[in-house]
Amino acid sequence: MKRIISAVSNDICTDNRVNKIACTLLANGFQVTVTGRRLQHSGGLSGRPYKTHRFKLLFNKGPLFYLNLNVRLLFYLLLAKVDIILSNDLDTLPACWLAAGLRKKKLVFDSHELFPEVPELVNRRFVRAIWLFLERKLVPQIDKGITVSPSIAKYYYDTYKLSFEVVRNISKYREESELNLQKTSRDEHKIIYQGALNIGRGIELAISSLQHIDNTILIIAGSGDIENELKKIVSELSLHDRVIFTGRLSFDEMWQQTSGANIGLSLEEDLGLNYRYSLPNKLFDYIQARLPVIVSDLPEMKSIVTSYKVGEIIDKRSPERLAEIIRHMLDVDIPNRKYKENLAIAAHELCWEKEQEKITGLFKLFAG
Repeated sequence: MKRIISAVSNDICTDNRVNKIACTLLANGFQVTVTGRRLQHSGGLSGRPYKTHRFKLLFNKGPLFYLNLNVRLLFYLLLAKVDIILSNDLDTLPACWLAAGLRKKKLVFDSHELFPEVPELVNRRFVRAIWLFLERKLVPQIDKGITVSPSIAKYYYDTYKLSFEVVRNISKYREESELNLQKTSRDEHKIIYQGALNIGRGIELAISSLQHIDNTILIIAGSGDIENELKKIVSELSLHDRVIFTGRLSFDEMWQQTSGANIGLSLEEDLGLNYRYSLPNKLFDYIQARLPVIVSDLPEMKSIVTSYKVGEIIDKRSPERLAEIIRHMLDVDIPNRKYKENLAIAAHELCWEKEQEKITGLFKLFAG
């Protein structure tokens, strides 16, 4: 039985992609361990069918965090029993690359995003240059690459002449009987944003749009760097009774929130290539929850929405325009007539049960 160690820099709890891939590999005969870090408020991992290992680090952000993480991860990988090392994102790649090289093991790199192009780094030239240096030195030396969207795969091919397998961040198929039908009354609706609360996600825009909509609640499901700033905006606009911050949620808790809503939002701004090429897992979660969506006018998200006709694309980033689209979509007849059938088709076609075949084939090739 081949042994795989999957390394991430988060605390594993809410990383659905890593969880899905680990479960797929386990179901196909691999022995899987997922390593991450333990934070002060990290939740438990009971019920995971694979092994987990989390490091308690001295630092939680900045250069010392990344150094601390990679040193701990390197020593762990040097001593652990492993056949294939799976590095998730660039911040774990230094340790994974060095351990794979020293131990002559296969190295797979799963790029969830274009790390040097995240909004937090776009205007920090020196820090961004360091991550670009690491990308240019390490990515060409991997054995196989995986990524989340065709646009990111094209970036890697154009830049490094490497063919990355596209494994989209697609959700498991959900039967309609699994939906949370405890939606609000016809006179009150729920709109949801799920995911990290970071800059450039369009959450401020969603909050401001409530000033132009009646009888609508916005659920912000997740946590992140700008949570306090978002709460301040809510306070300044006197929207306490119409915006719900859930904090971090387990997979099941997130599903209950999402499937009980009426519209899903994915409003990333065009702040660098990472967001421009993004294909967020929340978009597929919304589809499985049979929610019509509103997305940014960015190529990957736009392609899904226009191909399957499961929502609307915001053409002007203003609270008034977003509110107009929401009001249109919340018309009682429109969701049933325009979206319901399309969402059912998309949910059947865009599901992890089909997407995971790429993962199975890739790792079985290495195991052969």
